[in-house]
Amino acid sequence: MRTSASSVASASVSVRRLVPADALAFQALRLSGLQAHPEAFGSTYAEEKDWPVERVREWLAVRPDAGVFGAFEHERLLGVLGLGRQTRPNFAHVGFLWGMYVHADAVGQGIGRALIDAALALARSQPGLRHITLQVNAENRAAITLYQSAGFVEIGREPDAMRIGNRFCDDLRMYLPIATD
Repeated sequence: MRTSASSVASASVSVRRLVPADALAFQALRLSGLQAHPEAFGSTYAEEKDWPVERVREWLAVRPDAGVFGAFEHERLLGVLGLGRQTRPNFAHVGFLWGMYVHADAVGQGIGRALIDAALALARSQPGLRHITLQVNAENRAAITLYQSAGFVEIGREPDAMRIGNRFCDDLRMYLPIATD
């Protein structure tokens, strides 16, 4: 599935779902994000740096109701965003965004919004999916503003949710209803 990234400033950027063949590019960009912005991820560079590519390919296995989206300029992966869905029956109506990262060279070009739009388009096509949640570092004003522009609202704050070295960071939990019924 290749989607036009109409909200992206550069016409040469396209957004599509990643597939297992994209594992090396995804892993490289994710590791770059884990190093550059450890406060933005629940995982760490140390945890993921030695993962075999087969494990990364499993993340990118195509599923009808979940996936990882990538923004490409020509063949270069510039940004990623995951859409997941709770699997337990009592929570299967809940989707969630995870792992948003846009390379520093591409920030400010509308790539984050294009990734969100693509993930939400898939989410809205899923029967029974009622809302999307996400967690974001409470200090990341740019990300919070981006999510708000897509319709997400803050529904809670967890103090000291994550520890980066000797520093603690609060997380905001955000919510977007998508059900039409």
